[in-house]
Amino acid sequence: MSLLWILLLFLSGFVSGAINAVAGGGTFITFGALSLAGVPPIVANATSSVTQFPGYVTSTLAYRADIARFWRGALLLALLSALGALAGAAILLVLDNDEFRLTVPWLLLGATALFAAGPWLKPKPREAGASARVGTLPGSIVQFLTALYGGFFGAGMGVMMLATLGLTQPADYHRLNALKNLLSIVIALVAIAVFVSGGLISWPHAAAMVPGVALGGYAGVWAAKRLPQSILRGIVILIGLSLSVYYFAAAD
Repeated sequence: MSLLWILLLFLSGFVSGAINAVAGGGTFITFGALSLAGVPPIVANATSSVTQFPGYVTSTLAYRADIARFWRGALLLALLSALGALAGAAILLVLDNDEFRLTVPWLLLGATALFAAGPWLKPKPREAGASARVGTLPGSIVQFLTALYGGFFGAGMGVMMLATLGLTQPADYHRLNALKNLLSIVIALVAIAVFVSGGLISWPHAAAMVPGVALGGYAGVWAAKRLPQSILRGIVILIGLSLSVYYFAAAD
């Protein structure tokens, strides 16, 4: 890998981290950059999961006080998330790159549409004192399916999970966001463990991106105070649509 590609991957990681901190959708950036770098789609997907993991950890730590209030109830959802992620990652593991390449444009298109609808999918505000009880039966089933998707692909998972949690869990927005961040760690850990065991991670590419993601996440706080989220969301949507067109063309 040339020095130029190392620099480009670092910069894409930086942009991904910044966008995740402000609007979400950074996975589109890392997956797209790895694809353009010539990384096979399955490896690009798995490596992108590794690069995003530090952001899940730091965002969860920021909500540690909220998580302490409902961690017992979240254990069931965490277990179901682990099982769903394991199933999704295992499905990815048995596919070859040609098979996965056929699904990528549809997955990207769906994730882009989900991301575009994100502002309308946010859970409705509840009173600050709303019950923190989590783990209802409908919510558990939906969370398993969301985790399965997250283990298999992952782009747009955060938006999807926040929306489904808002529909199935009786808690206010900040508690739902804290729960989403916690479950994202579980899903990512399980998926990464499966990907590592299957030899799907390109560690040189991941090493070039992770520092950029970390710095971008910090810089995203600065950007959030100065740039309209609509602009950043528009950039992510444009990238998602462009990647969809690219993979549709590559599949022909």
